Amino acid sequence: MKKTFDFFKRLKKNNNREWFKEHKDEFLESKKEFEDLVQEIMVNMQSHDEIDTNRSKIFRIYRDVRFSKDKTPYNPYWRVAIYRSGKERRGTYYMHLESGRTVILGGFYGPEPADLLHIRKQLSLDPDALRKIINKASFKGYYGSMEGERLKTAPKGFEKDDPALDLIQHKSFYFRHEFSDKEVLDKAFPKTVSEGWKKIRPYFDYMTEILTTDLNGNPIG
Repeated sequence: MKKTFDFFKRLKKNNNREWFKEHKDEFLESKKEFEDLVQEIMVNMQSHDEIDTNRSKIFRIYRDVRFSKDKTPYNPYWRVAIYRSGKERRGTYYMHLESGRTVILGGFYGPEPADLLHIRKQLSLDPDALRKIINKASFKGYYGSMEGERLKTAPKGFEKDDPALDLIQHKSFYFRHEFSDKEVLDKAFPKTVSEGWKKIRPYFDYMTEILTTDLNGNPIG
């Protein structure tokens, strides 16, 4: 990803349409480099998950500046969301690639209200099953603690002394892992990312289970 890092380094110093137009060829080279990286990652991931390659999305670097005080037209980084195949597989993989700030994430970002309520009810009934997964040394050592926007108090319909309060306060449920530039530039990086996302599968599998069953454990639908 050296071409990409070099291009974005200069774009940060020249974030205007005139410079970008003059260096469009370099942008296209960076875009191709990132597309190839994503493709190789998804090929690696097929060994441990089912990926919906048609839905997976590379985000454009063009910024919508209409309602922003920052009028710079381009984001100096690449992002991609990789989706799992089928309704029976829940959870989204996400990567932000930027020199000094490359991260992979996995989880559930702003679930629909019905799903969010269902997740909270399930976790309120039995928070220990999820805690066992995310507090396991191998998981926590790689991903750290759960992240995502949280309420400051108990959600409506739940008690403030709910044993699962720290979990059900979340409005999004995801984990992250950061990489150094040296790791990103290593030729093994696609496999490294795939293996990193493989580590989150126990969490995805559990969340899939609670999202596809009712409070009695019976399949929904």
